[in-house]
Amino acid sequence: MRALVVGGASGIGAALAARQRDDGLDVVVWDVIGERDMTCDVSDAAAVQRAMTETLDGGPAPEVVTVCAGIGHAGLLTDATPDEWDHVMGVNAKGSWLVMRAAAQALMAVGAPGSIVATSSVSAHIVDRNMGLYCASKAALSMVVKVAAAEWGPSGIRVNAVGPGPTDTPMLGGTLPGTSWLEPVEGRTPMGRIGSPEEVADAIVAMHALGWVTGQVLDADGGLGLASPVDSYGWVQARRNQPSSPPD
Repeated sequence: MRALVVGGASGIGAALAARQRDDGLDVVVWDVIGERDMTCDVSDAAAVQRAMTETLDGGPAPEVVTVCAGIGHAGLLTDATPDEWDHVMGVNAKGSWLVMRAAAQALMAVGAPGSIVATSSVSAHIVDRNMGLYCASKAALSMVVKVAAAEWGPSGIRVNAVGPGPTDTPMLGGTLPGTSWLEPVEGRTPMGRIGSPEEVADAIVAMHALGWVTGQVLDADGGLGLASPVDSYGWVQARRNQPSSPPD
């Protein structure tokens, strides 16, 4: 079986490509940096088409396609620029759609079924102040996944997504677990830590294997998405942990 991992040279994509190779799949990696089979800027429609043409020249249409390519962004909505909006949406939303479209077209051309999994984010449905552009791009991607599942299902193509929480990848910019902004994130996560690329790759492999599941977004976030900003539980726990006042 042939697999395509877009953004497979680092982070979650690299962990997935290694896992799939261990499982015996013939893996093709697209990326813009690192060890890759083809160089592809997913925000460029012509580049995506060239990469797919080269992939098909080297073998059959990939039946297992994962889109891990993406970029982060931090900044208040009042401070972000239109160019930043275009860049973030161009990679995370448009770029993922371009790859998914090219993969679906290749499978439909030969009448083959397939599975496509995109990497969305828990931030697609959690309001993260200072991350508005990133949240919007991932929310758009999650909806594209659902519409694609409805449109391509009759052709035997399943389309799903995995929504990671904070994961120990280069996208964190070298921030160490237990430091700066990650420490309170770990505290709000029921599992008490951030995730690893291998753990998210496990979720992606599982989604590809679920033959009766399509149009779904599975959060792989250690339970982070369960947290409420009201956090009355956290307030109660803090009160309980305060030392008792000595009697008068």
